[in-house]
Amino acid sequence: MSPAPTRRRIENPIEKVEVSAYKVPTDAPESDGTYQWDSTTLVLAKVTAAGATGLGYTYADSAAAVLIRDKLADEIKNKDALDIQGCWSAMVRAIRNLGRPGIASMAISAVDIALWDLKAKILRVPLISLLGKARDSVPAYGSGGFTSYSLEKIAEQLGGWAANGMRFAKMKVGRDPERDLERVKAARKAIGEKTDLFVDANGAYGRKQALQFAQRFADLGVTWYEEPVSSDDLEGLRFIREHAPASVEVAAGEYGYSTKYFREMIEAEAVDVLQADVTRCAGITGLIQAMSLCKAFSTPFSAHTAPTVHANVCCSALADVRHIEYFHDHERIEHMLFEGASTPVRGELFPNESQPGLGIAFKRADANRYVISLS
Repeated sequence: MSPAPTRRRIENPIEKVEVSAYKVPTDAPESDGTYQWDSTTLVLAKVTAAGATGLGYTYADSAAAVLIRDKLADEIKNKDALDIQGCWSAMVRAIRNLGRPGIASMAISAVDIALWDLKAKILRVPLISLLGKARDSVPAYGSGGFTSYSLEKIAEQLGGWAANGMRFAKMKVGRDPERDLERVKAARKAIGEKTDLFVDANGAYGRKQALQFAQRFADLGVTWYEEPVSSDDLEGLRFIREHAPASVEVAAGEYGYSTKYFREMIEAEAVDVLQADVTRCAGITGLIQAMSLCKAFSTPFSAHTAPTVHANVCCSALADVRHIEYFHDHERIEHMLFEGASTPVRGELFPNESQPGLGIAFKRADANRYVISLS
């Protein structure tokens, strides 16, 4: 009779999981083709083990913080901090009856990012070393140009990015279609001919309307057409992709929360470039799954927002990474609340290799004015 298996000793048990939320007002009214907002909420997770604390975050409603506190924290306490896959799987199982898309995956994202940061700190290596470095940097594209901006503000913002060495700049379209061409012309004039111009409709157009604009945008040198129709309309995205000028790439995927979503989008041939967001798709572990799909299907990948975390992941050999979105709201908040937040150098984002983990520290004193009390 074979002896009963002995339980493996947990070397680095997770001792504590903390969570907080911060609501930061925008620096001006903001809107895109389908939404308006005046603040952005950052949910911060802290996971402690072996004398180290990992930081992770998501951009979500404060409900994600409540979910972490009430549902996810106990799922990973006392588990081995180095067993990220085991912790991630336990969190995914725990939200089965809540549904994977939306708040639940965003909550998992914050904790998972913290776990990766923690593991690298315990091992005393930068996160990019833990993941496996394949490139020194990834191009960033400036992203803003909100539909609430004046022509002068669009020109100032996008022109500033071009002047600072960014090779790509993105603006929002779709809220007021009859003004879109005027706005795109103003952006093109501001950035010059050497900077690629991207537009993002956030699903505001109908199929035929989106196709009509595709040709007009192409005439103005637009090379990137993001969510011309809803990202749920895979047939519509494929229709635009197949009939748009060859110089225009169709992109979508930022609202993906699971591998199933990304696979369906790729298999539907709905996009030229797949996007994913580490703060929505269940963290770095979920992002690795999305990037691996892109590699398997030879589909280019682009990281959506959250530039500081993406800069530390996208230099690995997981996919053909085109660029990282340097989104105005997120880069502003990350520089406000974190020491070590990523800043482009000549249009490129570099991982932080000078410190263990993500290489960031939370500015608690600066953040306290924005804190949200959790019920």
